[in-house]
Amino acid sequence: MGHRLFMLDVPENVPIAGVVRDLPDVRVGRLGPYFVIESDAPLSIDRRATGVRHAVWYSFVAGLDGWRIAQWDKDALRTEER
Repeated sequence: MGHRLFMLDVPENVPIAGVVRDLPDVRVGRLGPYFVIESDAPLSIDRRATGVRHAVWYSFVAGLDGWRIAQWDKDALRTEER
């Protein structure tokens, strides 16, 4: 898989990882203290599906490899190729 999003593996972020695991062609793994979300296609994560508060939502991305953020608002996070 090509592109990656890194997210700290803390209890607050577990619901986000759960939603992402259900997306097609996406793999969620771990690297040190991080969840690593990998996919060849851009991601689109619905905030409401995760059930997390806005404070968690706007702070969960720890890093990106190969993507940039195209949308990150109260509705969704969407990536696109850099």
